[in-house]
Amino acid sequence: MKFLVTVALALLLLTLESVLVQQMGLAISRIDVTVVLVAFLALRASLLEGAFSSFAVGYLLDLMSGQPTGLFTFLAVFTFLAGKLVVRLSDVRSRAAFVLFAMGADLGHGALVSFFTWLTTKDGSASALLPGLPLQVALTGVAAALLYPLLRRFEVSQDRSSSAGLLR
Repeated sequence: MKFLVTVALALLLLTLESVLVQQMGLAISRIDVTVVLVAFLALRASLLEGAFSSFAVGYLLDLMSGQPTGLFTFLAVFTFLAGKLVVRLSDVRSRAAFVLFAMGADLGHGALVSFFTWLTTKDGSASALLPGLPLQVALTGVAAALLYPLLRRFEVSQDRSSSAGLLR
């Protein structure tokens, strides 16, 4: 059930992101809500469940972005696994810590997107993505701050529904 909720939430957030980016007139930058979801999965999901959900979220972003197929799918799973490693080394429990964690994940994700796009294009157009990266990281931080209570609420409701069938 967590997988279906994550995919539905990712689809809804990607749709809202595309509308907001167009309405705000952001040509170079975007609000990377998928990285916020993947960062939250790195904090709260098990390895298999989080990797599978990250794969689905990255695939949805691949479908909606127009970038080479498989780039965001690979990077979502990579970001999830790197996030799992960072979570073992640090304590991310508060909203502020989550915002910093999501911004760091987005910085790494955006740098890797630029690098892999640069590797696969002939004209070197990937360097055009780097000037918009600081704004993208800042907007992702704002999105992480706004989405954190919603994601926590989904997590609590999922935990309550999964423990309802256990022996008491």
